[in-house]
Amino acid sequence: MKYGILGDIHANLCALEAVLAGLADAEVEVLLAVGDVVGYGAAPAACLDLLRQYEVAVVLGNHEQAVIEGAAAWGFNHAALAAVSWTRDQLSRTDRAWLAQLPLLRIFDHALLAHASPAAEDGFPYVLNAADADGALDGLSRPVCFVGHTHVPATFMRTVQDPVRTAISHDSFIDLSDTELALVNVGSVGQPRDGDPRAAYAVYDSDRRTLRIERAVYDVEREAARITGACLPASLAERLFVGR
Repeated sequence: MKYGILGDIHANLCALEAVLAGLADAEVEVLLAVGDVVGYGAAPAACLDLLRQYEVAVVLGNHEQAVIEGAAAWGFNHAALAAVSWTRDQLSRTDRAWLAQLPLLRIFDHALLAHASPAAEDGFPYVLNAADADGALDGLSRPVCFVGHTHVPATFMRTVQDPVRTAISHDSFIDLSDTELALVNVGSVGQPRDGDPRAAYAVYDSDRRTLRIERAVYDVEREAARITGACLPASLAERLFVGR
């Protein structure tokens, strides 16, 4: 089975369209999204429509929770709060109901899907290093789990030869055939933070057990203009040019 995994789209329509085109070329069979479809960007409704059109399986992210519940936005910075408030006003009742029914975890034949960590029953902890990843890896019911949240691609894994130690790789291609467990952060479609402004996404072949982090060029200027045109904080547009 070939999976295409989208992380942290954040209402960036141009980036999403570019990534979906890349996944079509890769002939993936199943499309997944690790949450935070909304927030920051200025095309939330259009992005939701595309995900439903392509029958993408999505999990709940903290920005969806903030849009639904309001109180969950506490702890967000000024720009994120402004985007949450604006997004709530842009979405229809149907859109908000669709977000509200998203699960925290999805289980597939070959993989798990979560926003931050499959071990988190409440909240969205950041998995930034091997120590953070240990708890998530300990509880995996599938050999691979896809996550996002940090906007930085990374693979945390335990090999068959060394099943106790958690290693980390930032390589764009990883052969997981000798890996016992892996937690894969697929990066961000709509707001990368690893210094590469191109949209990030992942392709996983469960038969070959290979993972590839791909990048897609998109019209950053158009998407930045959409953000500023919506009177959202300028910083949300400016960071798209630098991938930070």
